[in-house]
Amino acid sequence: MPVYEYKGVDANGKNVKGVLDADSPRLLRSLLRKQNLYLTQYVETKSEGGRAVRRGDAMAARGSREVEFSGFFQRIKLLEISVMTRQMATLVRAGIPVVDALNACVDQTENPKLKKILSSVKQSVNEGSSLGDALMQHEDTFTNLYINMVRAGEVSGTLDVVFERLSEFIEGQVKLRTKLSGTLMYPVIMVCIAFMIVSLMMIFVVPKITEMFQEMGAELPLITRILIGTSDLFRDWWWAGILLGVVGVWRFRIWKKTESGRARLDAYKLRMPLFGNLLRMVAVVRFTKTFGTLLASGVPILTALGIVRNVVNNVVLAKVIDEARIAIQEGEGIAAPLQRSEQFPPMMTHMIAIGEKTGQLEAMLGNVADAYETQVDSRVTQLTSVLEPIMIVGMGVGVGFLVFAILLPMMQMNDAIAMGG
Repeated sequence: MPVYEYKGVDANGKNVKGVLDADSPRLLRSLLRKQNLYLTQYVETKSEGGRAVRRGDAMAARGSREVEFSGFFQRIKLLEISVMTRQMATLVRAGIPVVDALNACVDQTENPKLKKILSSVKQSVNEGSSLGDALMQHEDTFTNLYINMVRAGEVSGTLDVVFERLSEFIEGQVKLRTKLSGTLMYPVIMVCIAFMIVSLMMIFVVPKITEMFQEMGAELPLITRILIGTSDLFRDWWWAGILLGVVGVWRFRIWKKTESGRARLDAYKLRMPLFGNLLRMVAVVRFTKTFGTLLASGVPILTALGIVRNVVNNVVLAKVIDEARIAIQEGEGIAAPLQRSEQFPPMMTHMIAIGEKTGQLEAMLGNVADAYETQVDSRVTQLTSVLEPIMIVGMGVGVGFLVFAILLPMMQMNDAIAMGG
């Protein structure tokens, strides 16, 4: 059944829009009239992602372009995927068929882009496709992890359990991401404010003071001359600084996309002061939680490792996981190759080894994830307490430099005038 994205007007003259399933544009118009809506524009969205415009009126073609243009700026947040997954877990556990559960999620989703994708998935499932294959058509929205776990749930008949674990996993990712971004937000804002204040002083305030000193003809201290030189550089070459910054960012983005650049950058991230250990622990949490969830959902160990390598988001760690896959194919366990790499913490590899020996690998991976998640929370709190005084001291030094560079020549002039008098 085709899926239509429509725009219309209600009985009160208010503009409305939404997504609806209908066999034809005529039926779409009829369904909307039953809701006291008058159809003005619509776009048919095919399941494979393509679009075919149907002329609802003279404005239909233009309306389709508006929908595509607005869709370009729409984003699907991880939190929205988490809420949708939690809804699917609740509905499937209650015995509601997948198609009806998807239809309920479509009605409850507010994001137009996600609503359109879910409608397309529902259409594919309604036509006989498996849910995993339907989600595969939207890889930009649903990760490889998500798709493979859903497929494993369909095969094993535990789709409700899989959706429950996925919702818990994604909620944990949202919580961790929010915590990290919240920790970094304050230092970033402080740096930006300090940079703006210093830049404004260098461009507008210091030149005025420089003119006053030059009129007096006094010899200026070294610190004041440094300040004046820096101010002149800001004032006369600000455009070059912006140009160099843009070019530098552009070149850096190209470099980090290369294989060698990404490897060197990811290796440096793990060695970074203050943040290196935190990033490593975050990768460990992602690895153990995802790996344990996949194994508990019935995904084969080699397939699970192939998925997990993309979750750690680090080339160095992904290479270690690839080596572990090869070792497992040759009959070795998981813990030994991870331990040899020295990239994963000893406690993690030791607990994985115990889990392999006792046959409780999934449970042990969950314990490791919980332990390191607690450490991440603690480290984030420590970073917050350390970064705040560092930022305050840094801003104090900068402001002190400006004040001292301006007041020192004035004090010398006052002393000279007092001695002359």
